[in-house]
Amino acid sequence: MKYAASLASILLFIVLLITIYVIHAFYFTVNVVFYAAILDGIIAAFVTLVLVCVLPFFARRLSPHERSLLFVIWLLGGYAFAISGPAVLDRSLSIYIVEKLVQRGGGIQLARITDVFVEEYLVEHRLLDIRLTEQIESGTIQIVEGCVRVTERGERLASITRFLRLNFLARNRLIMGEYSDELTNPFRNSAAAPDYAC
Repeated sequence: MKYAASLASILLFIVLLITIYVIHAFYFTVNVVFYAAILDGIIAAFVTLVLVCVLPFFARRLSPHERSLLFVIWLLGGYAFAISGPAVLDRSLSIYIVEKLVQRGGGIQLARITDVFVEEYLVEHRLLDIRLTEQIESGTIQIVEGCVRVTERGERLASITRFLRLNFLARNRLIMGEYSDELTNPFRNSAAAPDYAC
């Protein structure tokens, strides 16, 4: 009976998560898709916890310890949903490429893929506006007098991600038919003094 109650609580969480996500996405404002989806997962987990504590079917069969473990599972499920569902649809260049190939009749010249990215993807998905909005909402950047500036939080984040990139990314990653460590240090060939700094 505990297994049935546990499984039923997970199914209840999934139904609540999808319902809350759809209501949030269709009827409320969303600043950042990923953060909003995580919030939906947290709300769904808490609502499920309340129902599991109140409804006799669950309350009689699941101990407080089991409910707390299920709560952790629901939170992890909400995070997995946020990062694997809405965030992927919102951010994935890989999905965009496949969709664009279909839109363009099934094929695009390899030599012109960069043009598609610069001239279509950036514009169609408002990519820069979206990413700047995400970083402003995250507190890692701010826009001051026409200049995008990194905050202290952004500097801390960049130092952590740079360390992780240099020390933990794959050294032999397949990139267009060749194995390379190029993305462990993508700035190694950057211009020394660009004229866009402020």
